[in-house]
Amino acid sequence: MRNLYTLLALLFFAFAQSQMQKGVVKDSIGNPIDNAYIINTNSQSHVHTNEFGAFSIDKTNKGDVLKIASLGFKKTDYIFQSNDFTIVLDNDIYKLDQVVIQPRLNAMNVISKIDLQTVPVNSSQEILRKVPGLFIGQHAGGGKAEQIFLRGFDIDHGTDIGISVDGMPVNMVSHAHGQGYADLHFVIPETVDKIDFGKGTYYANKGDFTTAGYVDFSTKERVDKSAVSVEAGQFNTLRTVGVFNLLDKNRNQNAYLATEYILTDGPFDAPQDFSRINLFGKYTSVMADNSKLSIIASRFTSKWNASGQIPQRLVDNGLLSRFGAVDATEGGNTARTNVNVALIKPINETAFLKSNAFYSNYNFELFSNFTFFLEDPINGDQIRQKESRDIYGLNTELNKKYTKALYQIGFGFRADATKNTELSHTVGRFTTLQTLKLGDIDQSNIFSYVNAEYTFGKFKINPAIRLDYFKFNYQDKLAPDFTTQSEDKVKISPKLNFIYSANNNLQLYLKSGLGFHSNDTRVVVAQTGEKILPTAIGTDLGTIFKPFPKLVINSALWYLYLEQEFVYVGDAGIVEPSGKSRRMGFDLGLRYQLIDWLFFDTDINYTHARSIDAPSGQDYIPLAPDFTSTGGLSINKLNGFSGGLRYRYLKSRPANEDNSIVANGYMVSDVNINYEYKNMTFGVSVENIFNTKWNETQFATESQLKNETQSVEEIHFTPGTPFFMKAKILFRF
Repeated sequence: MRNLYTLLALLFFAFAQSQMQKGVVKDSIGNPIDNAYIINTNSQSHVHTNEFGAFSIDKTNKGDVLKIASLGFKKTDYIFQSNDFTIVLDNDIYKLDQVVIQPRLNAMNVISKIDLQTVPVNSSQEILRKVPGLFIGQHAGGGKAEQIFLRGFDIDHGTDIGISVDGMPVNMVSHAHGQGYADLHFVIPETVDKIDFGKGTYYANKGDFTTAGYVDFSTKERVDKSAVSVEAGQFNTLRTVGVFNLLDKNRNQNAYLATEYILTDGPFDAPQDFSRINLFGKYTSVMADNSKLSIIASRFTSKWNASGQIPQRLVDNGLLSRFGAVDATEGGNTARTNVNVALIKPINETAFLKSNAFYSNYNFELFSNFTFFLEDPINGDQIRQKESRDIYGLNTELNKKYTKALYQIGFGFRADATKNTELSHTVGRFTTLQTLKLGDIDQSNIFSYVNAEYTFGKFKINPAIRLDYFKFNYQDKLAPDFTTQSEDKVKISPKLNFIYSANNNLQLYLKSGLGFHSNDTRVVVAQTGEKILPTAIGTDLGTIFKPFPKLVINSALWYLYLEQEFVYVGDAGIVEPSGKSRRMGFDLGLRYQLIDWLFFDTDINYTHARSIDAPSGQDYIPLAPDFTSTGGLSINKLNGFSGGLRYRYLKSRPANEDNSIVANGYMVSDVNINYEYKNMTFGVSVENIFNTKWNETQFATESQLKNETQSVEEIHFTPGTPFFMKAKILFRF
């Protein structure tokens, strides 16, 4: 009997030792590493670390060897001895053979992680260009939000793409200039740590504007060293950046301050006189229970002059240079103050809560002249769009993980309150001829969602549903009785996604879901609630795979139906519905590491976009790109050198519904080279190295000049930057 007890005790001990073992993976300075891959070489059990760097691995006994890999860190072997252990990874050059394609819905984020490290972001414009297939164009001065193109959409300034920074929304609902206006210029590129993106309508935690896709930026929690840099270049361009580590030797608390100051006149005949000041601070504390608290505060101001879009006929006739202006008094100013508090708190070994609360104060004033003297042949057609806005919001999500399932339950709200949202007819900025629209907007969005993931061997099924409630209020200050109009709407958006992960090098997926974008409050109440939240229905069939250790390929066939297109008419201050649309296309991307220090990447995107209700030949969607490509070669850490050669190509596309007016395509190449010596980095960059004549933004616009007797509809454009060189010096301390 004693022998039986001894045997049972030994079996129990062996069983207990082979159960779930818990560990944490951190970097050399104590930060947790999420999404690290751990495999037991004996049992072949494998897991990934969570947001806290923690993991639990089964079938692991004393003496087993664990292999740990994470992109940007050296592979490490760890001999397991006892539970609750910590593994520290050392930094390394990026190696694509360390990429593990994870069985997740957002596995494509490995692409942005590679791109950020091999081709660092150097400007606010390049932040958005990190999303494969996304194009941007600047018009009406450097302080205005960029025009965005993605998946056959002319998104204007954000109508069909949801953008956020650290969980705080960037898109502005019912904005004075256009619905979804997304100005990212308050982000200092040197503070960006991660870019999470997804195309389509398939994500339960993404709501308004997420039809073509979403982009979420995360800022760094800490900086290793303080640094100051100065850049100077042509067109009286100057940029200074300072990033200062405030708590250098504290492992549980991190804080840093970043500043940016930019001046430039641009290549225009009428100088832009552009200036921008950014101030950003972030504090992060890791508490005893491994909870993480982050507090962010930032301030941004910008002002500029603009040459606007100029008519092609003036350039063809030699009456105006490509960089000239018809109305040189265009331009504007804007400012934004942000406060964001975020908490990630573990509840137990399988559950955690993440939440953030934010507040923004935003001011905007823009002067534009699209049609010159078409409406007012005496004073001209300049308009002022102006608003002052407060934004409040909260996002909360509970994550609960089981052996074969994951559940996410989310809740949140966003409230926008604008004062004196204005559209006025002006002359030379300083004289107001007529106030066309003036009112206060109060718009609220309360939402909740449930997201589930069920794992069946190599298959994962991801059903989800999202519920949104909107309340629209508009007080018209030009109405005789100071009228307040109100509408509300509920939107239900189901999602269903399937993922097949054959191994660490191959994932196949089928995504489907409903999304939406909201209409402007002023239009919603005017139409008594019609066409408030048009539905978008999308599906993707795609793959991510590594046919060779240092080659990553992603591809997708996709389809998107939109219940209603919106076209913003700036000078009239209205949003015009333009009917149903259908888009389908193909995405292809490659990331290849030729040798340790040399990377090649390319993205190719094709779209067929048409209006459904219009007759054939009249069904083109204006400015919808049908073929784009970006890519280049990058050098990373070659005896102190880094840099690269980049290209972007946009094919010519219809500028109006019958394709009788064409927006010309272009191909532009940029190059940069940097050399790091001790604590110094020296760099030179050239935009448009071949000095290509290209149009950054183009519109088919009907306009009339002061000396013309009738109007002309043709291409009006903002010229792209010519050959532009600048040099940089950076010092770390």
